[in-house]
Amino acid sequence: MYKTSLIGKKYQEKLITAQQAAEMVNNNSRIHFGLGLGTVKDIDVALAKRANDLTDVEIVSTVGVRNKPFETYLATDDNDKVRFSSAHFNGFDRKMNKEGRCWYIPMMFNELPVYWQHNDAGFDIAFFQVAPMDEYGYFNIGPQVADIWGVIKSSNKIIVEVNENMPIAHGHQTQLNIFDVDHVVEGSNSPMDELHTKAPSKIDKYIAEYIVSQIESGSTLQLGIGALPLCIGSMLADSDVKSINAHTEMLVDAYVDLFEAGKLTGNKPLDKGKVVYTFAGGTKRLYDFIDDNPICCSAPVDYVNSIATISQINDFVSINSCIQVDLYGQVCSESSGTQQVSGTGGQLDFVLGAYASKGGKSFLCTPSTRTLKDGTKETLIKPTLTEGSIVTTPRTATNFIVTEYGIANLKGKNTWERAELLINIAHPDFRDELVKMAEKMGIWKNSSKIIF
Repeated sequence: MYKTSLIGKKYQEKLITAQQAAEMVNNNSRIHFGLGLGTVKDIDVALAKRANDLTDVEIVSTVGVRNKPFETYLATDDNDKVRFSSAHFNGFDRKMNKEGRCWYIPMMFNELPVYWQHNDAGFDIAFFQVAPMDEYGYFNIGPQVADIWGVIKSSNKIIVEVNENMPIAHGHQTQLNIFDVDHVVEGSNSPMDELHTKAPSKIDKYIAEYIVSQIESGSTLQLGIGALPLCIGSMLADSDVKSINAHTEMLVDAYVDLFEAGKLTGNKPLDKGKVVYTFAGGTKRLYDFIDDNPICCSAPVDYVNSIATISQINDFVSINSCIQVDLYGQVCSESSGTQQVSGTGGQLDFVLGAYASKGGKSFLCTPSTRTLKDGTKETLIKPTLTEGSIVTTPRTATNFIVTEYGIANLKGKNTWERAELLINIAHPDFRDELVKMAEKMGIWKNSSKIIF
């Protein structure tokens, strides 16, 4: 029952089908397909049916949490019809990119809300999933506030797709009123897509042990995605560390482990009592934890990822993965050579913010090697980054680098000290060669060797 008859009337006036929504996409349109769990499903299926009749349509998404590609992509193979862009690559974006169908938008994640609004980067239509409207006429946009308000404010038309399974997210700016949307589509209520992380490897466990040994009671954690955060959460849950707080770009299942172990208290001065995040991705267990849970606080990315925000939180610990590191301390976390793998996201924000935090630390983690298709191993600590690799965290910002062989604190170290520290945590099979390359590069000499 709605609080006023006007609310119910407006809802009915704006109610359309997914097919009608898809028919509003015209040639030369730029549309947004949602972000996180909010990427549309039924409208995507409907648009796929007419995609080959369109010309010069661009579909943009951000950090989509999906278990399969967009139907509109599967229905087309011509960029003159439909092309795709992403502000943060997922696995399907990578596949589309390799096929020449999707391009990455290189931006700091925290800049997107402002960019969408003020740089002629708006959208003709914004499509995204929401929870059902409440009695006051508000849709909950779910656990992905992120840059959604920049998208909303820069779009000529707002069309929401209602999904009863969308978790109700508490937080800042999580509500959208019926009077602020143009049309409503009642979706087929498909389950929320889940991200299942593979079990931590032996190397993940070694790296996690090094990091957990550096975390003290009362710390605030930012965890990235993958098996390593899951492993760290599990180890902390079984440790003597107490009163862990959360302030993170992405909320993942590891935080549920900490909560169930009685470790996740939110006892910090900023956003006291709250688990602060900008979007979520994980299993149904995580979504059930978020649903209507007042401890969980979804907030805009330009607040969550702000260095000014992060630096106010004492003992901030940032933990992220990377792809490779060179002997100067430059870190690549988003490409394999020239191939885009992930997005810039907020890694640099959290590295800088954690260092500015009183007692803060940032850890960038990588296995020391990877196994190539022919079975040979390649070192991931390199003399210089692989040609074409993107520098995500510059050497001036890098703090701790972690492999299964130890931790290297690069902050304040000169170039030969960095080389020495990084070679010491490289795989033993590659250390001699790295020394030779460092000597050839003029950044390491035997006479420079650190005395421990």
